[in-house]
Amino acid sequence: MNPDLVYLTQTETTVGFLSQNSEALVRTKNRPQGKPFLISVDSLNTLRSFTRIPKHHKNRVRKAQKTTFVYPCGLAIRVVKDAEHLQFLKKFKWSYSTSSNPSGKGFDEVYAQEKVDVILFTCKGFFESKPSSILKLGKRKMRKLR
Repeated sequence: MNPDLVYLTQTETTVGFLSQNSEALVRTKNRPQGKPFLISVDSLNTLRSFTRIPKHHKNRVRKAQKTTFVYPCGLAIRVVKDAEHLQFLKKFKWSYSTSSNPSGKGFDEVYAQEKVDVILFTCKGFFESKPSSILKLGKRKMRKLR
């Protein structure tokens, strides 16, 4: 598996583009250059290689399901718990992630399949569900962004 390729796969909540190459994702999605991507990681150990979890929130991060946390350093990181998504992610340890829909629109399977290098099908197929919650963590406080 090549970390520079863009993969189309079912994530915990929606169909997404995943890659370790952020420039490839920018070209694939036609998104503004400065807009940051969410980082999906396979474990808390991998998360610790990106940032330090504020002491006050360690338990919350460890127990969270389908939740993305924005850390004080500015990175948005989600620890994946879904078994099928995790099976793919363990091969890379981490990847940038973004939804596979055109900006401001819903999922279009034809659009998504045209844009990627590799398509990963699962037995569930492709679906969209309720989006994950996004929480911004400070040293002590927490703010809900979505």
